[in-house]
Amino acid sequence: MPASTPSNTPSVENSALSRICRVLNAIPSGRVVTYGDLAEMAGYPRAARLAGGLLRKLPKDTRLPWHRVINAQGRISLPEPGASRQRRRLENEGITFLKGRVDMARYRWHP
Repeated sequence: MPASTPSNTPSVENSALSRICRVLNAIPSGRVVTYGDLAEMAGYPRAARLAGGLLRKLPKDTRLPWHRVINAQGRISLPEPGASRQRRRLENEGITFLKGRVDMARYRWHP
């Protein structure tokens, strides 16, 4: 099965989650990636929704930097109160917002 078309079987989902988590853990403080970037870096091009779905499954107390993933427009996609928590975490890392957006040219991580 090609990496770009993961199925919902448990073993494939666990593999995708593992790969997504590895990339997520590598994002440096003060940088962001999009859901699509995260998926592509994990080997799943054009699978932004997969990345978002897997991030939603992370435990509430995860130490992974989930807050460093935003949408392609530079905005936070989470509903409240998660959006405020994510924004606070990003601002604590020095990331600034202008009209609700992150300057992707400045803060986007390209490994």
